[in-house]
Amino acid sequence: MKRRPFLSAAAAGTGALIGLAGPSLAAPAAKVRTVVQTALGAFVIEVDPGVATVTTANYLRHVDQKLLDGGSVYRIVTLANQSAETRHKIEVIQWGMNLPDEKPSPLPPIAHETTQQTGLRHRDGTVSMARNAPGSASSEFFICLGEQPELDFGGRRNPDGQGFAAFGQVVQGMEVVRKLHALGRAEQFLPRPIPIQSVRREG
Repeated sequence: MKRRPFLSAAAAGTGALIGLAGPSLAAPAAKVRTVVQTALGAFVIEVDPGVATVTTANYLRHVDQKLLDGGSVYRIVTLANQSAETRHKIEVIQWGMNLPDEKPSPLPPIAHETTQQTGLRHRDGTVSMARNAPGSASSEFFICLGEQPELDFGGRRNPDGQGFAAFGQVVQGMEVVRKLHALGRAEQFLPRPIPIQSVRREG
């Protein structure tokens, strides 16, 4: 069995958000772009370290430690492969380390930063954290295809209403993301996940 945090029922509780004490006079951090190289081509994710600070820092730690190299795109959610009983359907691709259930993530889970806190929204190309209960996210991510407001804080996709932690945006290569999404099958989890060769900071 593979680790599959994202759409399962969430447990109660939200986890504490790590914050900064008092105002800061430091210049805002520059946005960072990372290149995700897959077997079907590359796409570029831009993150802002000054927004969704905990979640962005977690992603960049995974990138800098090369933990996402050898990962995969392993779940493709389409309108067609969700059950008729699913009231709030979404379209995403899920990717990351795709660890077996018995193997913990190499980095600890992070506090859940809601879209209410960050002001971000789940729009076309938004990158966000897969999770089970709030505060359980670590090494698994997803990318939205089209507008997905039910994934925002207060959205109804997850019963806890906390939504998912958006933190980045695909700014180049969205055609590759759509090509990946087009590989969706009757089952959401791919029998042969699509390899991710590397994820690196651009430049």
